[in-house]
Amino acid sequence: MDEEKFEDDEKHALESLSVEPVPRKKAHSYSHQLRTNTGTHHKRHHQFRHHSFDIPTNLIDNNNHGLIYDDDDSSDGDEDFYPYISTSGQVFDAGIGPTMGDVSDNVNQGQQQPLPEFVGGGGGAGIFKVPTRASVHPSRPSCHELRPHPLRETQVGKFLRTIACTETQLWAGLECGIRVWNFSDQYKPGMGIGERARRGDEDAAPFHESTNTTPTLCLMVDSGSRLIWSGHKDGKIRSWKMDQSNAGESPFKEGLSWQAHRGSVLSMVMSSYGDIWSGSEGGNIRVWPWESVEKSLSLSPEEKHMAALLVERSSIDLRSQVTINGVCNISSSDVKCLLSDHIRAKVWAAGSASFSLWDARTRELLKVYNAEGQIENRVDMSSVQDQATEDEMNAKFVPKSKKEKSQGSGFLQRSRNAIMGAAEAVRRVATKGAGAFAEDSKKTEALAIAADGMIWSGCSNGLLVQWDGNGNRLQDFHHHPCAVLCLCIHGSRIWVGYVSGMVQMLDLEGNLLAGWVAHNGPVVKMVVGDNYLFSLATHGGIRGWSLASPGPIDNIIRPELAEKEHLYTRKENFRILVGTWNVGQGRVSQEALAAWLGSAVSDVGIVVVGLQEVEMGAGFLAMSAAKETVGLEGSAMGQWWQDAIGKALDEGSTFERVGSRQLAALLIAIWVRKSLRKHVGDLDVGAVACGLGRAIGNKGGVGLRLRVFDRIMCFVNCHLAAHLDAVNRRNADFDHIYRTMSFTRSSNLLDNAAVGVSSAAQMLRGTNAAAINSDEGKLDLAEADMVIFFGDFNYRLFGISYDEARDFVSQRSFDWLRERDQLRAEMKSGKVFQGMREAIIRFPPTYKFERGKPGLGGYDSGEKKRIPAWCDRVLYRDNRSSTTVECSLGCPVVASIIQYEGCMEVTESDHKPVRCKFDVELAHIDRSVRRQEFGNIFQNNDRIKSILEELHYIPETDVSTTQIVLQNQDTFSLKISNRSREDKVLFQLTCCGQSAAKEDGQASEYHPRGSFGFPRWLEVTPAAGIIKPDQAAEILVRHEDSQSLGDSVDGIPQSWWSEDTREKEVVLMIRIKSSQSTEARTHQVHVRHSFTPDAVRVNSKNSRSNQGSSHHRSAPKHVGNTSNKVKDHQNIRVP
Repeated sequence: MDEEKFEDDEKHALESLSVEPVPRKKAHSYSHQLRTNTGTHHKRHHQFRHHSFDIPTNLIDNNNHGLIYDDDDSSDGDEDFYPYISTSGQVFDAGIGPTMGDVSDNVNQGQQQPLPEFVGGGGGAGIFKVPTRASVHPSRPSCHELRPHPLRETQVGKFLRTIACTETQLWAGLECGIRVWNFSDQYKPGMGIGERARRGDEDAAPFHESTNTTPTLCLMVDSGSRLIWSGHKDGKIRSWKMDQSNAGESPFKEGLSWQAHRGSVLSMVMSSYGDIWSGSEGGNIRVWPWESVEKSLSLSPEEKHMAALLVERSSIDLRSQVTINGVCNISSSDVKCLLSDHIRAKVWAAGSASFSLWDARTRELLKVYNAEGQIENRVDMSSVQDQATEDEMNAKFVPKSKKEKSQGSGFLQRSRNAIMGAAEAVRRVATKGAGAFAEDSKKTEALAIAADGMIWSGCSNGLLVQWDGNGNRLQDFHHHPCAVLCLCIHGSRIWVGYVSGMVQMLDLEGNLLAGWVAHNGPVVKMVVGDNYLFSLATHGGIRGWSLASPGPIDNIIRPELAEKEHLYTRKENFRILVGTWNVGQGRVSQEALAAWLGSAVSDVGIVVVGLQEVEMGAGFLAMSAAKETVGLEGSAMGQWWQDAIGKALDEGSTFERVGSRQLAALLIAIWVRKSLRKHVGDLDVGAVACGLGRAIGNKGGVGLRLRVFDRIMCFVNCHLAAHLDAVNRRNADFDHIYRTMSFTRSSNLLDNAAVGVSSAAQMLRGTNAAAINSDEGKLDLAEADMVIFFGDFNYRLFGISYDEARDFVSQRSFDWLRERDQLRAEMKSGKVFQGMREAIIRFPPTYKFERGKPGLGGYDSGEKKRIPAWCDRVLYRDNRSSTTVECSLGCPVVASIIQYEGCMEVTESDHKPVRCKFDVELAHIDRSVRRQEFGNIFQNNDRIKSILEELHYIPETDVSTTQIVLQNQDTFSLKISNRSREDKVLFQLTCCGQSAAKEDGQASEYHPRGSFGFPRWLEVTPAAGIIKPDQAAEILVRHEDSQSLGDSVDGIPQSWWSEDTREKEVVLMIRIKSSQSTEARTHQVHVRHSFTPDAVRVNSKNSRSNQGSSHHRSAPKHVGNTSNKVKDHQNIRVP
């Protein structure tokens, strides 16, 4: 029916459109990713025909890959847990069904031999080159997989959103609570809870989880209190003890918690003085003074309500403080990032397009500026911009009533206008979206501070911006075209995580040092712990990268880990059935579907079906194009087809529908046998229109991508240009589909919050994915392990008449007809489907037939007498670069075709349905075993130990004194000297605790503040920095008047929590590190302060006049080496 439908050539586009009214559509989309319970069922497969023909010399006969079964493979019906899978090296079948005798009988009957194949030219180069695979990735640093990539379906309601590191643990925030890994267990095999593997965590290192909470959005480490603070979607802040007693497997419980905001807690930070700052929606920032938090932490569990109330009452609402006469001086956008500048005692708050700078001690607003660095005196208070979009297409797409239908050119012209209008709407929305994207590209996504005091921000367009400590924009860097999602700075290195999965390493000057693809999804968070940089991807995978990478350590681990490949290699065997059918806008009987699919699935694990011409007509195509622009897809007719096919496959008992994608007249859907379901997931969909203006879906392709045993498989259903002489246009359609097909989650399933990616980053990835991948030579289809193209390709027979073709078909002389096949000729010359394979066709041409007329006599006998042709085809590519390569981790997917048939007995359409069965051998990695082997190498290799010892080297340093006495507002200059002549050192000052003199004159116990913050009366400037070789840093230690904070905060008398005027003493801890080490050498300096009677009566007004200089913190002053030095104190373990 191709010539009777919308052709790509405009002169034929509307020759004979359907005049039937467009049926009413349901309001929701029918593109789904589905999941139900698992189970098994079994049927005998259909016996297919064999014909003997002469095989041309350029055909390939694949090796036979028989089914191998292992009775140890087992699964239960538990949705959340199933027994830990054995790590034996045996090859086993994926569990197609419980009655293995049926399939074995078929193998013994010799009906499962691979069919000879024809291979197209032009493969093996450029975008058609088979992707590189290896047991250890050859082009990136070796990684430690703490938590391998889990299937998306297993993470519903428990996605990981963020991570944080202490000295001994890695903490993760989930949608349902908190999870913690002990570094002492990080290389152990994954056994899950109670020695039962948790769905999605079968191979993850052992961990412990908290009781259920609302989604965790941010985490903060408080080493001073030995606590982890978490901010949640319900507006609460919760505390968790680092030193959890995990003797049992019961979930650990939260400690202190309180209602911090009405909206979500989006960000948290602890200031230089131990106060908790939290950011929320609408630009809300609140400060929780450490004194009230400390008092609440001291209360017993029975006083939990009182503790929460105590903290809540102490809240300082910064937004209300800077709102005058209803006008607020800070932005009303969500506070996405909070950053504590310990060097200068400031706090940065970042919205999507502006920053505010605050004094950490006085909590005064110092500066407000936009992403360009321009100071803003007043912020527009309209928090919600006008985002209404006009619907210009409604009038054009209203279905016409029967009375309005006219004959001849009038109707054709209106239909043509509808098609052109839809194409223009697609282009207009795309242009409008590009403008919105340009605005979103300026949004700030991440914020971090470097050891030299510079602040770095990352934007949605990939821009990195360097700021000084006073909020002045210094310079920009652009090393990657994708959105920056996270930044991590340690020592002299800056790591940048992108939405593309790329991680780049920079020096403190912004120079690019290295980069690699860390994950196959956006990198949303990075932290440093235990000599690793840990990265979290949106899918929940966590990988550790040595702080010395890339470097010699990788060159040691890579070959040693590759040598142990046999220990962690696992092999599977299963079968895939692919069906294609141009259904010609009709519906069919269950008997037809059973003959096509139901009779061939008894030994199949995956069924993929592609339909063409599900529904046509000018109104339908125009409406479909309009719906695509707003993210809607599918139709009632498409849903009917899926339900009907599901019934033929015994859906619900034997097979489970995983997902689908419809683009106008094209539909693709996939079913997976329940016994295989737990190994299949992460379904993504894609669509490319090739119709009028590359915007209408009467021609084009729809695709599905999913992971099967951790290998990527893509299925693409195509309908290419029609007409005998349109070969070049068909070739161009394929090229367009192959180059532009980009897979994403279905629009009605995309939950940005669930995976922790901002809307700006999502838009960037969706808009530019094809362009970015094209620039890098990494198209989605090119990167898959297996790609199967199928559909109505519309290639015809050439150089042959209708009568000649009928004669050859009746004589079943298909060998000569194959020589007249356009597709075969174009593939042989490398012009289309480059490097792809097809089994030798041994069935009659599947086009064109008269509906309802059985047998080969049903070929078109009308006026046009279209020449029979093999329009409906199935082609594929696996990982093989040559025919002799066997399945291994270097060539993980090896397939062969064991059945390729046209179902000639089905008469409901002018095309015959085609089915193709693949036997697939697949190799994958046991991630749990490989992590163990990685740990053995990393911990026990002598060369690695030597390299790490060199990295942990810390140059000798001196401090000028260990005792400081301050009188009143004295200022003391403390010098830290670097004795090395070659290496820089990094220093940081914290406060181990404060004691006050008792009435008997004895000092009380030392009590640290949050994150070892300074007491409010003490100013240390700068509190961190870098000291060059043979230089010294001058640190100013000064007493600040605590009364300058004012008499009350939010109506609460400040005297109840402020420091008193008794003689006080603090212990400053000076941590000295090298540029890459996680270890530190420490010095202690005791600071004692006493008041004189005159100093106590300080004028509050005069004290306030001194606050104006609080934001002019000095940078480290480097002076020459001094001769008067104090010997290093022995190393002290810092809590």
